[in-house]
Amino acid sequence: MWVAEILARETSPFISVEIIPPRRGGSIQQVYDAVESLLPYRPRYINITSHAAEVIWQQQPDGTYRRRVKRRSPGTFGLCAVIKYKYGIEPVPHLLCHGFTREETEDALIELHYLGVENVMALQGEEKYARPPNPDRTVNQYAYQLVEQIIAMNQGRFLDELTDAQPTNFCIGVAAYPEKHYQAPNLTFDIQNLKRKQDIGASYAITQMFFDNQYYYAFLQQARAMGVHIPIIPGLKIITRREHLYSLPRAFHVTIPESLTAAILAACDDREVQEIGLEWAYQQAVDLLSNGVRNLHFYTMLYTKPLRRLMERLKLD
Repeated sequence: MWVAEILARETSPFISVEIIPPRRGGSIQQVYDAVESLLPYRPRYINITSHAAEVIWQQQPDGTYRRRVKRRSPGTFGLCAVIKYKYGIEPVPHLLCHGFTREETEDALIELHYLGVENVMALQGEEKYARPPNPDRTVNQYAYQLVEQIIAMNQGRFLDELTDAQPTNFCIGVAAYPEKHYQAPNLTFDIQNLKRKQDIGASYAITQMFFDNQYYYAFLQQARAMGVHIPIIPGLKIITRREHLYSLPRAFHVTIPESLTAAILAACDDREVQEIGLEWAYQQAVDLLSNGVRNLHFYTMLYTKPLRRLMERLKLD
């Protein structure tokens, strides 16, 4: 089922989550444990992150460094099959522009189509390793170009002209940034990009995490005024470590409110930090739900205990 259909069908509040594949060499049991721990709370769909290859420099015995390129967390497509057929939950794999050619993207979409996966997230991704493509290959530089490619395949148009090509059937989600994408010169410019992705064929958007709901409400109001009509789902993150005060703004370009920062800095230990983070996320969720939000999306990775505690307090049906 398309995520867009889930959003249209559900009348009561519900959650969705994002998880990551285990690091190379890790056990899929980590995923089983994470997903099974959330089954009582009925997540309607699960996003699975994907990562391009990274450049890693390894020191050699002679003191020199060797350059290696590797993907630390492969397995996104395999997890899609597990989540869909083992647990009956709609998987939403991330597709990235950076690190992948359009030809590789077409192959990936064909594999997902064969697996029966009907939903994808089209993202630009981080430019950790943007290798130059071969002369006979092309790349999507921006997410709207990736959306264009997926829509073309939904219409039976592939990179090569194929006779009687069968169309795919993907529902496309995209990202939205209440505090604007770090590369955008201003918020208006960024919302115009969101509208472009919508007009090409994106069905919904999920926001980057935010810790002040006013960013979401202001973004939603401006987006609607600029003609963005697709659902914009709020993304939430439960702070569990003091280190998050520094790592989250650095990695995701988000603002952590002064009062939350002060409370975490004054905490005696990690346990108190977790309680502060949980209470903050709970108050965010209650406020969003009271303002008509039905789908709360949580960035859990594979650590679900904080979300499970939050769900016990929210008591959603």
